[in-house]
Amino acid sequence: MTNFLKFRNGRRLALLCALLGTLCETGSGQIRYSVPEELQKGSFVGNIAKDLELEPQELAERGVRIVSRGRTQLFSLNPRSGSLVTAGRIDREELCAQSARCLVKFNILIEDKLKIFEVEIEITDINDNAPNFLTEELEIKIGELTVPGTRFPLKAAFDPDVGTNSLQNYKLSPNDYFSLAVTSVSGAKYPELVLERALDREKKEVHQLVLGASDGGHPVHSGNLYIQVVVLDANDNPPVFTQPEYHVSVQENVPVGTRLLTVNATDLDEGFNAQVSYILDKMPGKIDQVFDLNSVTGDISILKSLDYEDTMFYEIKIEAQDGPGLLSRAKVLVTVLDVNDNAPEVTITSLTGSVPEEATAGREIALINVHDRDSGQNGQVTVFVLGNLPFNLEKSIDQYYRLVTARSLDHEQMSEYNISLRATDGGSPPLSTETHITLHVADINDNPPTFSHSSYSAYIPENNPIGASIFSVTAEDPDSGDNARIIYALTDETLQGAPVSSYVSINSNTGILYALRSFDYEQFRDLQLLVTASDSGDPPLSSNVSLSLFVMDQNDNVPEILYPTLPTDGSTGVELAPRSAEPGYLVTKVVAVDRDSGQNAWLSYRLLKASEPGLFAVGLHTGEVRTVRALLDRDALKQSLVVAVQDHGQPPLSATVTLTVAVADSIPDVLADLSNVKPSTDLEDSGLTLYLVVAVAAVSCVFLVFVIILLALRLRHWHKSRLLQAAGGGLVGVSASHFVGVDGVRAFLQTYSQEVSLTADSRRSHLIFPQPNYADTLISQESCEKSEPLLVSQDLLETKGDSNLLQFSKTTSGCRCRPKGRESSQFCRSVRQSAFRLSPVHIRMWTLPLRTLKRLTNRSYPQITKDRGVVVDFLKSIPEKP
Repeated sequence: MTNFLKFRNGRRLALLCALLGTLCETGSGQIRYSVPEELQKGSFVGNIAKDLELEPQELAERGVRIVSRGRTQLFSLNPRSGSLVTAGRIDREELCAQSARCLVKFNILIEDKLKIFEVEIEITDINDNAPNFLTEELEIKIGELTVPGTRFPLKAAFDPDVGTNSLQNYKLSPNDYFSLAVTSVSGAKYPELVLERALDREKKEVHQLVLGASDGGHPVHSGNLYIQVVVLDANDNPPVFTQPEYHVSVQENVPVGTRLLTVNATDLDEGFNAQVSYILDKMPGKIDQVFDLNSVTGDISILKSLDYEDTMFYEIKIEAQDGPGLLSRAKVLVTVLDVNDNAPEVTITSLTGSVPEEATAGREIALINVHDRDSGQNGQVTVFVLGNLPFNLEKSIDQYYRLVTARSLDHEQMSEYNISLRATDGGSPPLSTETHITLHVADINDNPPTFSHSSYSAYIPENNPIGASIFSVTAEDPDSGDNARIIYALTDETLQGAPVSSYVSINSNTGILYALRSFDYEQFRDLQLLVTASDSGDPPLSSNVSLSLFVMDQNDNVPEILYPTLPTDGSTGVELAPRSAEPGYLVTKVVAVDRDSGQNAWLSYRLLKASEPGLFAVGLHTGEVRTVRALLDRDALKQSLVVAVQDHGQPPLSATVTLTVAVADSIPDVLADLSNVKPSTDLEDSGLTLYLVVAVAAVSCVFLVFVIILLALRLRHWHKSRLLQAAGGGLVGVSASHFVGVDGVRAFLQTYSQEVSLTADSRRSHLIFPQPNYADTLISQESCEKSEPLLVSQDLLETKGDSNLLQFSKTTSGCRCRPKGRESSQFCRSVRQSAFRLSPVHIRMWTLPLRTLKRLTNRSYPQITKDRGVVVDFLKSIPEKP
């Protein structure tokens, strides 16, 4: 039967819990539930998904969670069922003590919409605690003269439950002397032992009683106190307090040890029966840990720091007991006054760590809760954003604020914000708290790369090594990440039929340009490029810049000597200087050019070596070879000059040319002087190798034989020949020196001055050949008027009747070649084209058959002026005068 009743009571209790848990109401953003205490973990509290108008699976998707501050989490969300369940065992007495209502409040946050709902859950009491006495035994001493009806206060029982589940009545065990009376003070029931009959110690010294306390719950719980009454001699006056209740107010920041007040009780008895001691009634709680009562003086002092936020009010029960044991009770009501000792608390409930820079004003960043544990004005909190930042705080429900953007953000201006929030209370002095939020502004590709200059110019010396770094371009992109990663490229163009990429390349990451070939200033001087810088954003942005690459000239070309040119047969050209030449006489001119430009093409001439020092000088800038002094008889017939031509580059480059100058008044003089000069046997003085000595000796012998034969022919045919006078016309723009060969012997006929003007561009030179200077000829103009016999061989006489004859006659301008016949005309034209002018000393009114002239030279007439090797070799063999 007993088990059946327990089963029925258990079912009723479970049904009651289920009904209470489903009771809730929603309105004005607040949800209320009611649930009994002591439920198991995971017990159903309410269908929160339904009350939030959501489906159960949306709880996780929309980030629905519980937000509570400063308290252990008592409830949790079941994402599968969408219900609110208990997170653990809930003890109402632990949470709310003996408060009439026990309410637990927290907030439900919908993360995606930043919505807050207030939830209030009432924890209802169940009869899970029995009334309990703080001590199991109580000893009461009563004098035997105590008058019946006297009441003796007993220890009260304590039941932490509330309502009907709390302490309801007391019951005293049956006896003959005592009864039980219960008094109510401020809702609390205090038992009193009433003496019904006079005591007689001699009959019975000790009385054993049992006081029972029970509550009104189902089932009923009870507790017992065992009372031992000791009969004493007469003490009929208990101590009496000066007032039944003491009131005191104290600030929460008073130091430990401070005396609050002094209670006082008096006893009308005398002696031992009047000795009063004070006792602190140790009711359940922590009163004895906070306050101390001096049992002798009645002083109440503080043992522990007070905190208004923990407890605002204390009720202290004290007893005054005399020597025999009579006592009386009083209350001390302590009110704790709040002081501004708590700074505001700022809690970031929800935070968005990154915002794109194109976000508009009003974009939510964070949900913030502010709270101050103080009360009144000390608990009034204001919060604001520090600094001039583009953010605002908007009030939400309760003490929640939304942090939003005040305007659109720009990543290039500020990529990261350190937002400082300050919460200040209204106390005096005010207390404040700061919290910091780091917000990143996400970059978008809204800026193209930009170059530091609108165009670039670079200079590279020619003959650069392949692969050398030429130049570096740099572009900046204010974006970040891939949006700021720049790739460099060259625009496809062509130069001289080849793509630009075959000349230079660019590093796509660094922007450094490299030469893919060695440049030549003489081929091209500049290169126009177009460099493109593109970022890696989506879509990519780009910009272009022009780059002008100029090739700088280097001194890489040796001066090139145009005149005198080296003969093809390896001989050295010979120039003629008459012995009658005055100082400053122009012998010849060295002409050279340099393919370089600028300073690298500036040429200077100097005489490196001369067989007769001090006889000739070379113009520093003109290259003209002139006599320094008059020629003397003791001067050697052949003078050797080495002329160096040097540019002004760094390092300078130079070229040399060797000139051979023959000193004579006429060609016969040259021949006569050459026949009288013997070769030198001193190899060191001549500076010639053995091979050259042998060659010169052989040529000299041939030359002497030729002279002898020529003189014999002249004597033999003296009576048959008449000299012809002819005037030679000057030719402009021809080579500087010419020779007429007769059986291998060449005579120098003409020199003339030249003027060369070179510009900075070595490719453009101006060469001027002025009118020939007839003063520079070997024989003066007057020589055309003189008549000298000319020896002609027998072959010439035999061909006298030939119709193709050449006639050289004197004119007012010089000696002229006048043809007679078609072949003669071609020969004269060749003479003029070869810059050939006959000397009237040797030919005067001389008519030569063309066939005879060919036989004498053994060559065709267009090659006459080019065959001078024999004479040159012969002249080289003549020893120079020391």
